[in-house]
Amino acid sequence: MSCWDTVQAYAFRSLGFGEKLLPKSDFTLCEHFTLIGSGLIWNIYFGALALFFGFFFANALALAKASKNSWLKKPADWFIFVFRGSPLFIQFFLAYSALVMLPRGGIDILGLHIPTSWMTSAWAGALFVLFLNTSAYAAEIFYGALQSIPKGDLEAADAYGISGWSRFRRIQWPTMLRLAWPAYTNEAIFLFHATTLVFFSGFPAFQQRGDALYYANFFADKTFNPFVAYPIVAFYFILLTFALIYGFGLVNRMLNRHLPSNIRSRIRLRPQLVR
Repeated sequence: MSCWDTVQAYAFRSLGFGEKLLPKSDFTLCEHFTLIGSGLIWNIYFGALALFFGFFFANALALAKASKNSWLKKPADWFIFVFRGSPLFIQFFLAYSALVMLPRGGIDILGLHIPTSWMTSAWAGALFVLFLNTSAYAAEIFYGALQSIPKGDLEAADAYGISGWSRFRRIQWPTMLRLAWPAYTNEAIFLFHATTLVFFSGFPAFQQRGDALYYANFFADKTFNPFVAYPIVAFYFILLTFALIYGFGLVNRMLNRHLPSNIRSRIRLRPQLVR
């Protein structure tokens, strides 16, 4: 089988398309790159969705923590403390153990039947844990940025009569994002790296449709050589990190485009004809 045939057979195997059986012997480097790259699709899935939904939830948590209302502040404080204070690995196991205890046939609430079997699958349960974890870390980042907004900006808003929701939308929230974005970029990178822990958690891979580390472990077990498969995983995640840095860098430049340091002055040619 040529390398192109291998790519066609295994490129989307982690999603259930292509060859169903894994190679059994004579593992080539092309098979390593193709199958591990196929598993990386799941890591991107976990990271992208957890980051997307966690961004909005983290904003809400940061505002709740900054609120003077204790009914909003205390739950946000405890949520952030618990998920930042406990290891992500333990959160995976506790979540899986709790979800397994639910009735397999589903539960009935107010006449509605809610199925529960899908919650123990990695695509749902592991994603939910990553979503909660990154929300807690990002909320603390946004809260710190919210507290660091220069008072002069708020006083200027009051002087212009901008208050309430308009002040938050036009001044506080953009400034908060601008201050928090470098730290939030690091959180996004850590989140995508943390998706490799899904392999070690209790959430099973359905029909051998695992992530990048699942296939790397498969090759390492079969060849008894971890120095090929695992460096390939690291290589893929380095490329993913470059993509994240580039994408978040574009957003960071957009958030800071109004600052004088980011405004490029045009070079004007002014010949001096007369001394």
